[in-house]
Amino acid sequence: MNKKNSTQLSSRRDFIKLAGLGAGALAFNAGCKPKMKQPILPDVLGFEMAPYDPNDYVGWEPVSARKIRVGIVGYGACRFGALFEFQTHPNVEVVAVSDLFPDRCAQLAKETRCNKTYPSLEELVKDDNIEAVFLATDAPSHARHALEVMKYGKHVATAVPAIFGSLEDADKLFEAVKSSGLKYMMFETSCYHADNHAMREIYKAGGFGKIMYAEGEYFGGPSTPEGFKSEGTPSFNNWRHGLPPQWYPTHSNAYYIGVTGGSFTEVSCMGIPSLAELYSVNNQYKNPFCSEIALFRTNEGGMARMGVSWDTPGNGGEAGRVRGQRGSWYGGDKGKYTGHEKNLPDITRPPLPPGVNAGGHGRSHGRLMNEFITAILQDREPLVDIAMSLNMTVAGTVAHLSALKGGELMKIPQYKMWTKQT
Repeated sequence: MNKKNSTQLSSRRDFIKLAGLGAGALAFNAGCKPKMKQPILPDVLGFEMAPYDPNDYVGWEPVSARKIRVGIVGYGACRFGALFEFQTHPNVEVVAVSDLFPDRCAQLAKETRCNKTYPSLEELVKDDNIEAVFLATDAPSHARHALEVMKYGKHVATAVPAIFGSLEDADKLFEAVKSSGLKYMMFETSCYHADNHAMREIYKAGGFGKIMYAEGEYFGGPSTPEGFKSEGTPSFNNWRHGLPPQWYPTHSNAYYIGVTGGSFTEVSCMGIPSLAELYSVNNQYKNPFCSEIALFRTNEGGMARMGVSWDTPGNGGEAGRVRGQRGSWYGGDKGKYTGHEKNLPDITRPPLPPGVNAGGHGRSHGRLMNEFITAILQDREPLVDIAMSLNMTVAGTVAHLSALKGGELMKIPQYKMWTKQT
């Protein structure tokens, strides 16, 4: 299918289950139990390390004996370079790592059991031994770094978001993936939360019908009153300082786009001023908002309310729900389906290889990494492919523009895969 300037609506893609989901239970012994680590950032939502659960591994079967040679870049405040468990996957060899700070680079090499380091991404991508690169770098650099990786013919996975407020970067990234044929995946954690995965499987089985209304939230806040005066979470070049909430929208937008594979077509978004001193028109983004609530029209004709907020004390994290013509899901990971469909599909999340810890963000880390590696081994598109990644991210970029214009209704660029997913 030909695509014109990334403006066509995205239809629901068919998702592939990993091979071996219906296989028998895998026998375990004490040697298979993953090594547990203490949380790196105990005060940041989502970084709590998941406890060991043998059920995470039931039914896993290898799809290949081949090892993918991976390079990892970035070991900043979030330590994401090591937290997605590449180093424990039986089909991965971490052959090189990099961070701009020598001490961080050395620690990343230690955590990933890697013997080769590079002082920068620009040096690492020249290594012909590397097949794929995981980018755990600062958010403003994700698009630029992904383009640099693909220029050297390597598959790429990146932490969220795919782009950082630039619609031009979105089009460049889309065309680069399309023309190269390389695998691209954004590690959106909400997509492997138990509830999001369950909703996706039920949606594919027709249990919701058209989704008429969806909600998604990514809420967080300072743990103390002094937090309102702080610089926020530490970040390279203070990129988090004054960050427009809807520039970091994928954790919430995944509760429609990650469920359906669809997109948002237009948006009206309202921004709310903050008590926090770091949010004012004097910050680097000229952004006065610490909370932005967006109302989207979906490509199915329904509506979605997606909110991102940095300064609202109380329960936080990633959450969502959907209401369809034939059924609904409420209640988070412990929620349930209510509707007309009686023959519900298996909603168990894909199993993990033995030794790979499920990790943080709702036990999503290990599953995201495994999906990326398995997609390369099977030569297929990963779950969160380039179209889904951009549809999640660009919607937020336009939502922030709408908020700056008092909620003006604005059209959203559309991204659609050029080949049929199998």
